[in-house]
Amino acid sequence: MSDIWLNMQLAFKHVLDLNAYDHILFFILLILMYDASHWKRIFLLVTIFTLGHTTSLFLAAYGVISVNKNLAEFLILLTIFATGVFNIITSNKSLKNSKINILYGVTLFFGLIHGLGFYNYFKINSGFGSKALQILGFSFGVEIAQLIIVIVVLVLSFIVQTVFRFSKKDWILAISSIVTGMVIQMMIQTKIW
Repeated sequence: MSDIWLNMQLAFKHVLDLNAYDHILFFILLILMYDASHWKRIFLLVTIFTLGHTTSLFLAAYGVISVNKNLAEFLILLTIFATGVFNIITSNKSLKNSKINILYGVTLFFGLIHGLGFYNYFKINSGFGSKALQILGFSFGVEIAQLIIVIVVLVLSFIVQTVFRFSKKDWILAISSIVTGMVIQMMIQTKIW
């Protein structure tokens, strides 16, 4: 049980770390188009992302896949960039139910990529507890931390759109543009080049 708790704490540090904020940026962009009335869809997106993240952690921890850390970091930034560009392009459109399955599939794929960025920990840290329990504890912590980000984004969006009277479109464009610009700079600085 202590292995699960330790890995849940590690997940919180991983997801909510302000020095390595790529996870936070991704979830800001993923949730930006929604409000609290879409809570079922939001929860499903978060969980689908966690399933992808967990799957790649399991595959890497058990030696099924291996990815260069610098390449994984670049691919993670690329997913954030793609999400930002998607938001900018679709900021004045509503997401139709016919396209939501595509969004779920892309979110799962992006979760797989993000999981690759952390798999080295489970390759190195197999000394305490079973790998499976470590990964499950970590994944549970990731899910909870992501939900915290979601709540913060929803509250901030509500405040900005109701108190400060930003239109939803302007809010999405502003935040998506800022985050996309930040990610472009981060991509240029990656060690893949």
